[in-house]
Amino acid sequence: MATIDMESVKTLRERTGAGVLDCKKALVACDGNIDKAIDVLREKGLAKAISKSSREAGDGMVFTYIHAGGKLGVLVELNCETDFVAKTEDFQGLGKEIAIQVAATDPSFIRSEDVPADVVDHEKALYRVQLEAEKKPEQVWEKIIEGKLGAYYKENCLMQQPYIRDESKTVDELIKAMIAKTGENIVVSRFVRFKIGGKPTVC
Repeated sequence: MATIDMESVKTLRERTGAGVLDCKKALVACDGNIDKAIDVLREKGLAKAISKSSREAGDGMVFTYIHAGGKLGVLVELNCETDFVAKTEDFQGLGKEIAIQVAATDPSFIRSEDVPADVVDHEKALYRVQLEAEKKPEQVWEKIIEGKLGAYYKENCLMQQPYIRDESKTVDELIKAMIAKTGENIVVSRFVRFKIGGKPTVC
């Protein structure tokens, strides 16, 4: 039986919004495998954040962040389900943090599924050229390419990025923790990042 540490429990709780005891039980049942534990919690109806992800988020706010003496600016549309949650201090704090994240990391996409297929194919082609030049055996190429693609998403997709104030969690996990806390679906719908002298990033 795997030893379940509190960090794993914390991660599972942030990703699902389930209670501490339920998270620990699910991890024990799955020998510490977080992805399998999420499935267990979903089956039991305990993964609150995941279950709310299909609900329409028709309210929300637009958040701004201006940096570097007005040389860099970000607009982020963060949606929730009701005006009540949109006006809470927690939601507004989250919106500001996401705007700062965008300013600091300059992501090209909101989530990995937003990356166009031609961009993914181009990246994979580059990786294959690199692997051929490095004389890596072809039987391990696909596994290495998937790892490199994961690193690409982590760098370029907002939701997959490590949260700049706590790199042990992703922006996606930060949002899911807020979903669990507010009881509403929360979604980053779009953002734009302006920098003097540069082309704006629009997502």
